Amino acid sequence: MRVTVSRKAHFNAAHRLYRKDWSMEQNNAVFGKCNNPNFHGHNYELIVSVTGEIDPETGFVIDVKILSDLIKEEVEQRLDHKNLNLDVPEFFDLNPTAENIAVVIWNLLRQHIKSTLDLEVVLYETPRNFVTYKGN
Repeated sequence: MRVTVSRKAHFNAAHRLYRKDWSMEQNNAVFGKCNNPNFHGHNYELIVSVTGEIDPETGFVIDVKILSDLIKEEVEQRLDHKNLNLDVPEFFDLNPTAENIAVVIWNLLRQHIKSTLDLEVVLYETPRNFVTYKGN
């Protein structure tokens, strides 16, 4: 029997959507006000879900405390109250779109979760705009 365990978290971060190899005109045409040279911020909401078989000894798919600590260490401490473009090495050469942020979070968490468990990251940039990444 496969069950999904989910944990919600949040972090606040600033970013600027732009490509260094494009002109300001092209960046403005593609990214609009999200290309603000002075950056802009979001209150990101995150849902991390782990799916797998229930361990017959513990009754857990994954201990939620372990998942909570992992999110805090790998995501919140790394991204919260940061300028993603300037403070987070993963985004020095990667445009910090919601899609790319979700993939980076998934990669940060995946290495700490058993390979027999499926991992899904849902990242809300706004209450109405969100992305989902499952590693495929």
